[in-house]
Amino acid sequence: MKRVQFEHSAVPYLFIAPQILIISIFFLWPAAQALYQSFLLEDAFGMSSQFVWFRNFEDVLTSSSWTRSAIFTVLFSVLVSVLSIAISLFLAVRADEVIRGAKSYKTLLMWGYAIAPPVAGLLGIMMFNPLMGDLYKAFNSFGFEFNHIENANDAAFIVILIAVWKQVSVNFIFFLSGLQGIPKSVQEAATLDCKSPERRFWTITFPLLAPTTFFLLVINLTYAFFETFGIIDVSTKGAPGGSTATLVYKVYVDGFLGADMGGSAAQSVLLMIMVSVLTVFQFRFIERKVHY
Repeated sequence: MKRVQFEHSAVPYLFIAPQILIISIFFLWPAAQALYQSFLLEDAFGMSSQFVWFRNFEDVLTSSSWTRSAIFTVLFSVLVSVLSIAISLFLAVRADEVIRGAKSYKTLLMWGYAIAPPVAGLLGIMMFNPLMGDLYKAFNSFGFEFNHIENANDAAFIVILIAVWKQVSVNFIFFLSGLQGIPKSVQEAATLDCKSPERRFWTITFPLLAPTTFFLLVINLTYAFFETFGIIDVSTKGAPGGSTATLVYKVYVDGFLGADMGGSAAQSVLLMIMVSVLTVFQFRFIERKVHY
């Protein structure tokens, strides 16, 4: 039997060459530079350097400030992801039931997607400004003694609130698309079999949204780890005492403001390892429970 042979063409490689070039320049090369720099001890002006092996990693892992920042990053990412997904799912379910004025209602919920994180941080901190912030006055009028400048819990509350508000609109778009993709025949059959709307949602609707929910979980965790830098920088700048500084923001503070390039590079390498492990865990264990 004659063996069929296909001619090889260089055209597909030419199509993917620009993407490979972009990834190499803006991801692989900086990652390699960060890994190399994490083994160096440099002076504040970058004029001289010394190879110190794993000393930067030892200093980072034994630092109480890095440990505090890592714990806050994990809690912050979990809270932002869970709250933004839950709120957006609730709003999407309600919006899917709206008949009159549905387009206007959905458009208003999507507007937050167009706001950049620094702008969202600026809006949030203005609402909690001690002199003119309406939310600041409202909280204190109820006797909470709200003071995000000195109280770490209050500052963390502001950062989480702004980050959740910014991400709700993104999740809302995906959940609404997922709900509208469920066949009407399935919904009608579920209505005939079960009268309880809550039970229909948890047994029929939510399992059908599992792929969308898993995708949003990955996206939201990535957002909380990296894309909330602008929110923190504008709203709290990691204050008070670095209590609201995520690992990404701490890399910036130590590297660009503290001029500790070696320690900052070591922190970025550890952050990359943490995110990689988290991604593997998500696709290895959580995706198994998702039915496509």
